[in-house]
Amino acid sequence: MTVHAIDTAARARGLFAERFGAEPAGTWSAPGRANLIGEHTDYNDGFVLPFAIQHRTHVALGTRDDGVIRVVSTFDDSAVEVSLAELDALFPARRDEVVEWARYPLGVAWALLAASGQGAGSVVGVDLAFASDVPVGAGLSSSAAIEGATSSALAETWGLGLDRIALAQAGRTAENEAVGAPTGIMDQMASMLGRADAAIFLDCRTLDAVVVDLGFDAAGLELLVMDTGVSHSHATGGYGDRRASCELGAELLGVRALRDVTVADLPRAAELMDDVTFRRVRHVVTENQRVLDTVRTLREQGPAAIGDLLVASHASMRDDFEISVPELDTAVDAALRAGAVGARMTGGGFGGAAIALVAHADVQAVTDAVTAAFAASGFAAPTIFPVTPSAGAGRDG
Repeated sequence: MTVHAIDTAARARGLFAERFGAEPAGTWSAPGRANLIGEHTDYNDGFVLPFAIQHRTHVALGTRDDGVIRVVSTFDDSAVEVSLAELDALFPARRDEVVEWARYPLGVAWALLAASGQGAGSVVGVDLAFASDVPVGAGLSSSAAIEGATSSALAETWGLGLDRIALAQAGRTAENEAVGAPTGIMDQMASMLGRADAAIFLDCRTLDAVVVDLGFDAAGLELLVMDTGVSHSHATGGYGDRRASCELGAELLGVRALRDVTVADLPRAAELMDDVTFRRVRHVVTENQRVLDTVRTLREQGPAAIGDLLVASHASMRDDFEISVPELDTAVDAALRAGAVGARMTGGGFGGAAIALVAHADVQAVTDAVTAAFAASGFAAPTIFPVTPSAGAGRDG
């Protein structure tokens, strides 16, 4: 583990001891993720190219003999305690009775019991204490990190025998139904399947996943995250509206999902739908093609050749999907002017972070340029840091 990870794991263990008066049986963790390219394609059965990052959520777990699940975290003073047998009644019908952060681990427990066919009475109760260094609200999927840590810990403790894809599916179920955010499965798959110096080329329809070497180090490149500090929430309107437009577009085209539409089909699509729906469709269709092109380019030419694809992805999200904000556009434009190979917003949009692929020698210049551009625009200072493609979820101790 990195120094950050060791510190965060220690905070989870310390919180467990402080709140529960005992030492945990073990600690598990899962990473957040950055998405190199492929935005809003996942819930359209399309293609994505995310990678796990070095920032992780850690959970310390201990068992109990009363059939209760109790969760605490360093990011909220409240402890939430429910009977495992009550989870079926809570989710999804009464999810609003649970504080939002706790819906993630409790929702994972509920989804795992359903996926494994286990009854609540056949598994032990648990205490869970969470600590995280995944930036929240930056589009780096702090939610998938808490889901992955929880599912890894509970699956092992309960002996469920579920593979990593099943654990990712449980995380998505929790996010969709227990939390109420209509997201796809990209984040959970990246968090579960991550590998060092590699991305996961994921077919979101079949869940086929192929490891694609990134080769950033060998090419002298780093990926910078430029966190705007503008908060967003997938559970609120903008994300759901975009998803509804995509579903409408697929219906009008007579296909199961926009995955089944090619760039050559776009002229016909333009004739069938209003301008807004068409532009939403055009983003998804062209973004799918950009993912395929990026994978091919990485394999044939290496990471220094993917810059134009990243820039085109941002323009599509800004103009067709309309999910960028001025802070994201400022970050991307300033990074490119300062010499970044490529840059784009990442995540669900309406805030969060952008990424920039930058030569080692240009990291400081890009950082300074973006910071200066924010100041000149009257925006709060961004937080800029490198992310390293890293390993997926697992037990730490």
